[in-house]
Amino acid sequence: MTKYETVIGLETHIQLNTQSKIFCSCKADSWGDPPNTNICPVCTGQPGVLPIPNKAVIKKGILLAAAMNSEIRPVSFFDRKNYFYPDLPKGYQITQYDMALGKGGYMDIPTINGETRRVTIEKLHLEEDAGKTIHKPGRRLLDFNRCGVPLIEMVTGPDLRSADEAAEYLTRLRQLLRWIGVSEAEMEKGHLRCDANVSIRPIGSTELNPKMEIKNVNSIEHVRHAINVEVKRQIKEVEAGRKITSWTLDWDEDTQTLSKMRSKETEADYRYFREPDLLPVRLDAEEKDKVLAQLPELPLKRQARFEKEYELPTYNAEILTSERALSDYFEATVKFYRGEAKQVSNWIMNDVLGILNERGLSAPELQLTPERLAKVIILVDNKVINTSTGRDILRKVESSGKDPAQIVEEDLRQLEQCCKNYYPINAYILRQYLCR
Repeated sequence: MTKYETVIGLETHIQLNTQSKIFCSCKADSWGDPPNTNICPVCTGQPGVLPIPNKAVIKKGILLAAAMNSEIRPVSFFDRKNYFYPDLPKGYQITQYDMALGKGGYMDIPTINGETRRVTIEKLHLEEDAGKTIHKPGRRLLDFNRCGVPLIEMVTGPDLRSADEAAEYLTRLRQLLRWIGVSEAEMEKGHLRCDANVSIRPIGSTELNPKMEIKNVNSIEHVRHAINVEVKRQIKEVEAGRKITSWTLDWDEDTQTLSKMRSKETEADYRYFREPDLLPVRLDAEEKDKVLAQLPELPLKRQARFEKEYELPTYNAEILTSERALSDYFEATVKFYRGEAKQVSNWIMNDVLGILNERGLSAPELQLTPERLAKVIILVDNKVINTSTGRDILRKVESSGKDPAQIVEEDLRQLEQCCKNYYPINAYILRQYLCR
């Protein structure tokens, strides 16, 4: 049994899915576009330009803050974070520091022992993204398309106790971001980026020891793996009598190794001060209430309701609420079916999910609509067709878009025609069989 406890905090950068950037009208999502094609004097920091806040960014920030149980400040400020890096053409980043849009907050996640871990949110603020440095042999190239793309940075407290818990938090966060519609949250496209701050301490200690920040991790499984590698390294160092000092580490998935990038900066290194070119963000109460009215029932709440209202097993309820569109599809089918919700759950879990995965579709894209699925289940319940035939009908409905009753009728006519075709030829054999 290990003598050490792992202490983990996560910093996530969430790209908001707005049409334009945070302070200019340039296209925000440049995935797949040629380098330096979605830029302007504002997002590249040319002299004499002024930023203009994108109202859609503020609204999405309000939605996420509410979903993360954060207090939404009626007045917040933008600040300058000063540092030099080639992909930051202004020499500073517009962000929020001490008076950010969101204050505090938390997310509850399940742990492997069946308990709930409350992950606190220390920071939730709006900011602009920097550009991207592309490393080539002997040179570095700069793509400024990403400059000015709207981000929300969220920083958790040091509340996570294992790599598995960190992965669970990221999985739940990604689900939430897609659920409320503020981000596509595709890590491979950089919509959701994560840095992990990792330290260890003796079990029973409450002291926070020097932490190592792991950067450039582009999937949830890579986050899990990188944390486990770093924890093992720190335990080995401590057992050998060496001290841990804070560094920023780069994760290389190909070699499964961490390498030192630089010593870890402190907040004082960034020399924050108020952004002089932007007014405070003042939220009108009526406008704020309009935005909050758009917040849907959240995943954990809907999961709990499915378990209680529809008497679903926890596993089924968790799968059916993994995506908002899928949970809406389930409830719509239940309304058309008007029978036991567990039946609908079983058909979706056993058959519909397979169709979705095979065809790479989401529930709203199915030709097998909730009404058509309900009709198939009713046909099976009424013993018009058996379960095996029902499964075949599902796929025929999805392929053709026809009504289930029409497909059953066509199948019966086809069977009848076969009988008519083969009876005259095989009448003698049939009479022999019947007279045995």
